Amino acid sequence: MAPGTTTEVPAQPQPASLTDREQAKPACCPYFHQAIELIGRRWTGAILEILMQGGSLRFSTIAAAVPDLSDRMLSDRLKELESYALVERTVFPGPPVRVQYALTCKGLELAPALRELKRWARHWLASA
Repeated sequence: MAPGTTTEVPAQPQPASLTDREQAKPACCPYFHQAIELIGRRWTGAILEILMQGGSLRFSTIAAAVPDLSDRMLSDRLKELESYALVERTVFPGPPVRVQYALTCKGLELAPALRELKRWARHWLASA
């Protein structure tokens, strides 16, 4: 052994006391909760999926791609997604006036999470 060295073993962490364990209760992150509530609204995930696949799309194209989605609900969801800056609405002057919707950079950043959710759904829900 070299001079000045020791053979001390680092101290092992001691088990937490009962009060420490009681204080370490699970808690839901408010940002996670807000994101899940937003994405989990009826039809929102389907709308995001269509926009991820198609890029910039007209209202009628989105409506046709999601069966049973009413025009009013689609309009409401697009407005909500736009208010969170996940979707941008672009108006092209006419005649006729055309409106297209596309994901913003912020919206596109959801792609990995939605891709993973789709993978999970195909694996676990396809057999259900």
